[in-house]
Amino acid sequence: MGRYYSGDIYGKFWFAVQDSTAADRFGVTYCEPQYVEYYFQEEDLTKVKKEIENIETNLGDKLKQIKDFFNSRDSYSYDDLKDAGITNNELKEYADLLLGIKIRDCIIENGECSFTAEL
Repeated sequence: MGRYYSGDIYGKFWFAVQDSTAADRFGVTYCEPQYVEYYFQEEDLTKVKKEIENIETNLGDKLKQIKDFFNSRDSYSYDDLKDAGITNNELKEYADLLLGIKIRDCIIENGECSFTAEL
């Protein structure tokens, strides 16, 4: 069973890789109880873009390798990741990058982005 986020954007957090509060790193803090709620506005776009850039910089040349890895398969195991030389931290960074891109694109399209994430 996975943990999902939904609202202006939707998706599934990466199992055993990505925290439900992964969107915190893009500049806003969640609201508690069982779910966390995020409200990004146009003025948050600069912070979101900056964090996307930070992740891309941190991953460096590894980003292309990770993209190619996931473009070449429908599923993976931790052994597959190990064989490909992708660490758990790099996998988490990549998962967060994809979330950040969804947030960015939603703000650009709608002027805001809000969603609820399961804890």
